[in-house]
Order: sequence, then C-alpha cells, then structure tokens
Amino acid sequence: MYHPIDQQRTGQKLKIMIKLAGYDVKYIQDYLNLSCPQPIYRWFKGQILPSVEKLCALSNLLDVHMEELLVLQGQPMNIGLYKVAQEPWTKCYLCYAQHLQNVA
Repeated sequence: MYHPIDQQRTGQKLKIMIKLAGYDVKYIQDYLNLSCPQPIYRWFKGQILPSVEKLCALSNLLDVHMEELLVLQGQPMNIGLYKVAQEPWTKCYLCYAQHLQNVA
C-alpha cells in the first residue's frame, strides 16, 4: 500500500537530525546556497518539503540516505545517533524529543 509523506513529522525529523548533527539554520542556509532561511523554517514546521536536490544535499551532509530524511504517514519516526552535539540531552532521540517538549 502507498504511504504519502507526512510533511509535519518529516519537518520535525529534519529539525532534530540537523540539531543532533550540530548544525544551525545559518549553516544549512549557506550549505544549500539559499538566499534566506525561511524555507528551512517552513520545512521544520511541515509547511513545505525540501526539493529533491535539497534532500540529496542534506542526505550527503548528514551522511544518510535521502529516504531516511522522510517520514511516511503511519510509520514511526526513526532517528539513529548521528554526529551528536555537546548538550547531554542530545545523546538519544527520546531525550532530545523530551527536551523539545519541555522547551515548547
């Protein structure tokens, strides 16, 4: 059965993976040669998806396959451990997800 992409959860996953890898929005903007950061924030909010070209570039940066950046509807949001940042709550996805809920 066909499962469409869950834009909102994909945006959340992108935000988490980028943060866990130690990158900020400004770095991603420069890396992708974007003139402004708004598309990145729109990805994070689930308003739009990155283009295939941008997904390919992000997959290279994060050292994952492109499809690992996407979350399909009805599927779990799997996140492995990537280049972990300094904060202790980023040691695992569950700790980081809990931290995000506490900050919000």
